[in-house]
Amino acid sequence: MAEAETRRRSRGGGGAARRAERTAVSVETAKYIQRNIPNFEILNEEAIEIIETNAETVLAEIGVNFVNNPAALDRWREAGAEITGERVRIPRGLARKLCSTAPSTFTQHARNPDRAVEIGGRNLVLAPVYGPPFVHDAMGGRRYATMADFEKFVKLGYMSKWLHHSGGTVCEPTDIPVNKRHLDMLMAHMTLSDKPFMGSVTEPSRAQDSVDMCEILFGKDFVQDNTVMTSLININSPMTFDDVMMGALEVYARNNQACIVSPFIVGGAMAPVSVAGTLTQVLAEVMAGIAYSQLVRPGAPVIFGAFVTSIDMNSGAPTFGTPEASQITYGAGQLARRMGLPFRSAGSFTGSKLPDAQAAYETANSLNMGLLSGVNFMLHACGWLEGGLVASFEKFVMDADQLGALHKMAKGISFDEEAQAMGAIAEVGPGGHYLGCAHTQAHFKSAFWRSDLFDFKPYETWSEEGARDTMALATERVQRLIDTYQQPPLDQGIHEALTDYVARKKASMPDAFM
Repeated sequence: MAEAETRRRSRGGGGAARRAERTAVSVETAKYIQRNIPNFEILNEEAIEIIETNAETVLAEIGVNFVNNPAALDRWREAGAEITGERVRIPRGLARKLCSTAPSTFTQHARNPDRAVEIGGRNLVLAPVYGPPFVHDAMGGRRYATMADFEKFVKLGYMSKWLHHSGGTVCEPTDIPVNKRHLDMLMAHMTLSDKPFMGSVTEPSRAQDSVDMCEILFGKDFVQDNTVMTSLININSPMTFDDVMMGALEVYARNNQACIVSPFIVGGAMAPVSVAGTLTQVLAEVMAGIAYSQLVRPGAPVIFGAFVTSIDMNSGAPTFGTPEASQITYGAGQLARRMGLPFRSAGSFTGSKLPDAQAAYETANSLNMGLLSGVNFMLHACGWLEGGLVASFEKFVMDADQLGALHKMAKGISFDEEAQAMGAIAEVGPGGHYLGCAHTQAHFKSAFWRSDLFDFKPYETWSEEGARDTMALATERVQRLIDTYQQPPLDQGIHEALTDYVARKKASMPDAFM
């Protein structure tokens, strides 16, 4: 691994890149969260056993569909599953046995080694919103996303202290042809940020492009021996695995790259209305998907995913931050830990159209649920609006600011001698105050988590400064981050090779917008 790292860093333009790195402005990024607090466990042992037994029944008796994918059916047949048409029935215990070869933790490397993240165990990695076709800001309102918007989000993610990951399709740049936009998005993640990122899953060949570009960025041997991408593989709930998503999974698994195998659950529409029924379906779908990844390559890194929302029975719209979603997420976390797998869920979820009070309540519920449920990889941690249809610039920085509170909460409570503060209590005594005591003076800078966005000034000062609400403060912060952004240095030879690859791939096919 060290040899591959040395080879990667020694290619073309190394001297200039090293000089640039020495003079570049350093952007502070907090290390991924390491929990020192307990997970909230909502299911007792009997409930877990019921769900696990029922999930095995679903796989063995009802089965799952692998559509338009004869190779997948052949793999399952060879493994011992019963195949009827495109329906795969998996004997009891087989899926869980196959899943056992997946690692319980893995490292996703970044081109800046200091930004590498450890996914699994007691860790929590935070990544931004994924997939919206629209963007929203205070000046332009709601509109279709462009590549310029995408690049702006990547820069904001790079500048955000509490985000550990650059994400993937932070918004969908609709001004670039569908068959080519993945190349520009990957290029943005690779050049505008040095944090870890996600690969393309919209077509298997685009997943292969993602691998090829990573081999340019990191070196081919390094990519084959290490995980440098995490990618989102959604299951078409209920219990359908399509050829596009599975084709992308096959590419990534073959190349030792991580996949989030995630049911897309809208309770009442794509899963039962009951928590127990939904958890049964989630577990069955995840086991089938992860087992399939291990048929492709035993030991391929995976994440147990659960995207969970319920449905408003009056309008049919998805709802977020609800008690039922929390119950399912807490339960899914327990099921993932029982399987010894990293867990993905939660995010800055809201159905609101604006970064308003509804958005704040729903997002706060969803973020805290993620922290307490033991999530290891939180996609959509900032920027989500309107049920995932919109990526909001203001909400991106609002949410990213609040992620700092998760870091502080996850640290737990210190009880060392200094934290017990007995000296301070004795120094101040009855009727005194702690503002000037030695203990306060020694710790006042780090004692309390502090928002970089909210206004805590007295009313008179706030009024004199323009009576700005949080939306106005967030608009200002977005602009300040963009104005102070400096691109992280990248070896010139690697940059040129990536540029050439993108140009050749684009020239090899006509534009397609479908």
